[in-house]
Amino acid sequence: MAEKKFGADIVAQSLTNHGVDLVFGIPGAKIDRLFETLEHPSAGVKVPHLIVTRHEQNAAFMAQAFARITGKTGVVIVTSGPGVGNLVSGLMTASAENDPVVAIGGQVPRRDLYRLTHQSTNSVALFNSITNFSSEIQDPNNISEIIANAFAAANGAKKGAAFVSLPQDVDDAPVTIDALPQVPAAQQGAASLADLDWLANQIKQAQLPVLLVGARGSDDQTVAALHSLLGDTPLPVVETFQGAGVISHDLEPTTFFGRIGLFRNQTGDKLLKQSDLVITVGYDAIEYEPRNWNKENDLNIVALDTTPVQIDNNFVPKRQLVGNIAQSLDLLAERIKGYVLPEASQSQLKALKKDLNDTDEPTYTPAEGNLNHPLNIIKALQARVTDDMTVSTDIGSHYIWMARHFKSYVPRHFLISNGMQTLGVGLPWALTAAMVRPNAKSISVSGDGGFFFSAMELETAVRLNLDTVHIVWNDNAHYDMVKFQEELKYDGESAGVDFGNIDLVKYAESFGAKGLRVNTPAELDAVLDEAFATKGPVVVDIPVDYSHNFELGEQLIESEG
Repeated sequence: MAEKKFGADIVAQSLTNHGVDLVFGIPGAKIDRLFETLEHPSAGVKVPHLIVTRHEQNAAFMAQAFARITGKTGVVIVTSGPGVGNLVSGLMTASAENDPVVAIGGQVPRRDLYRLTHQSTNSVALFNSITNFSSEIQDPNNISEIIANAFAAANGAKKGAAFVSLPQDVDDAPVTIDALPQVPAAQQGAASLADLDWLANQIKQAQLPVLLVGARGSDDQTVAALHSLLGDTPLPVVETFQGAGVISHDLEPTTFFGRIGLFRNQTGDKLLKQSDLVITVGYDAIEYEPRNWNKENDLNIVALDTTPVQIDNNFVPKRQLVGNIAQSLDLLAERIKGYVLPEASQSQLKALKKDLNDTDEPTYTPAEGNLNHPLNIIKALQARVTDDMTVSTDIGSHYIWMARHFKSYVPRHFLISNGMQTLGVGLPWALTAAMVRPNAKSISVSGDGGFFFSAMELETAVRLNLDTVHIVWNDNAHYDMVKFQEELKYDGESAGVDFGNIDLVKYAESFGAKGLRVNTPAELDAVLDEAFATKGPVVVDIPVDYSHNFELGEQLIESEG
C-alpha cells in the first residue's frame, strides 16, 4: 500500500525537483507539517537540508546570498502572520538586487482567510508590490504548479523574489498526485545581429568607449565573455558596486577604472563624464541612479541587458540590445576585434588610473591614538583575503569606504547591497557564504549599528561551526552614514544617530564565538592574523576614525542632484 502523502510532501518534492538542496527558515504552527517533512523525511525520500535561523528577516537574507553566490534559487520558509511579515525587508532587497528567491509562508486555514483570527493576514497583497510573483495555494492539487511558476518568475529576465502562501489545511491535506518535474527555463538568444553590427560600428568610431557593468552583468557566463572581449580589445570598465569583481587580476591594469554607486566624485564618474560612448552591461538604474552619473544628460548611452531598461530623464539609450548578455558580448567581440583606443584617449586613461590609485592612500592621521584609519583597515584586510574567500559588507560608512577601495577580482565574492542598501545583511550573507564555500574563510564587515541588526545569528554561526570572521568598524555608537550626511546638509547638526555602546568582545563570547579587539593601530595586523587563523566564528572590534567622512560627500562633479 502506498504511503499516504500530504501537501507538505508535494512542497518538499517540488523543491527537490527544482534542484533546491538548502532552505532557511523558522517554523510555526501554521506550517509545522512542512518543517516535520524537511526535518524527518520518510526513508529514501530526498528533501532539502533545513537551516534554522534566529530571525525570519535573516533567513531571507541568507536565501538571497545563496542565490547570489550559487546562481541557483534561494528558498526561505516561515510561518504565518509575523513570520511572513518579517520577510518583507529580505524579499524587497532580493527583488531590488536581482537575486532569485522563493519564499513560502504559512497561512491560516482557508476557512479563516477573511476572519479576524489569530495570525490571519492578506500576505499575497503584502508582497504584490515587492516581488515578481505572489500567489496563494487554494487547491492541494495545485501546489506544485504554483511553486513551479514561482521559480520561473524568480528566475526571469530580471530576477527577484517570489512569494507563495501555503494555508495550513493545504499543507495538511492528503494528496494523490506527484510533484511536477522541473520545466527547463526559457532561454534567451543574443541581441539582434543588426543592432550588434551597429554597436560595433559605434565603438570603432568612438574616441573613448566605456563599459559600465552592473548586477546583471556579473554572472559567471557573462563575466567569462567579458574577459574574452577585453582580452582581445581592452576597453575601460567601470563597475557598479554589485558588479564588483568582474575585472580579473590580469585585466585590472588596462581595463579597471573603479566603481560608482554613491556620491559623484569617483574616478569612475570622471571617466564616464569624459566618454563619448557609454555601454551599460546588465546595469540596473537602482544601483546608482542615472541622474547622478549622467546629471548633465549629455552622455551617448547604449544599453546591453537581459530586459528593457526603465527610461527616465537621464537614461535614454540610443538603442537597447536585449538578450543573453554573454552571447551578445561574444558576438560583439568578433565585430570589434582590432579596435585600439586613440593615443589621446590612452593618455586620458593613464591620468585617470593614477587618480584611482592615489585615492587609496590616507590623507589624514586619526584624531586619537586608539583609532584606525579606514584605508589602513582595508589594506590590512586586502592583504589577508584570497580570491576564494567571500567578503560581505553591511551598510554604513564602512560600506562607502569598502565599495570604493576594496579590490575584488572574482565576481560575486564581494557582496554589497546597493539596491535597497539594507542594514543588517553583512553577517547573514557571510554565514551563507561559509556554508556554500566551506573551503574558504567567509568575512563580513559591519558598523556597530548594522552589526546588531542581525547579531543574534552569531548563535547560528556557532551552532553550525561556520568558518567566519565578522569585522566591526566601531565608531563609538553612532549611525555614522546617516550622521555625516545630516551634518553636510544641516550645518554640522545631526539627529537620531546615537545609541548605547555594547561590548562586542563580551557579546561574541556569550555566544561561544571568539571575540577580539584592536586596542591600538599597532595591534591591527596581529589581531587580524589571529582572527584569520581561528577556526569557527570570530568577531573583531576595530575602533575607527570617521572624523573625515564628510570628505566622502564633497568635491562632487558638477554636484549631485
